[in-house]
Amino acid sequence: MNVLAFPCNQFGAQEPGTDAEILEFATTKYGTTFPMFSKVDVNGDGASEIYQFLKAGHPDADENHDIAWNFTKFLVGSDGQVIERFAPQVTPEEIAESVKALG
Repeated sequence: MNVLAFPCNQFGAQEPGTDAEILEFATTKYGTTFPMFSKVDVNGDGASEIYQFLKAGHPDADENHDIAWNFTKFLVGSDGQVIERFAPQVTPEEIAESVKALG
């Protein structure tokens, strides 16, 4: 299993820094070790292609396709297809159950 992070500044301007500043903050403050990609937009006309793909056909629990807040998570299978979308408040530990179910 791999975790990939895509910072976004569309939610309360919480990611205003450069890619380097965001990486430094995440590694220093939270000890992250997973790949951190360049900052992207996840909603609107400028949404990155990866988020256009992730959201297509995978709305949240309220049937919204847009990302409501940072830390929305997607479980993607080894074939590159989206398996499940998780709300921001869902923890990695909770997602582990869905990962285990994949076998």
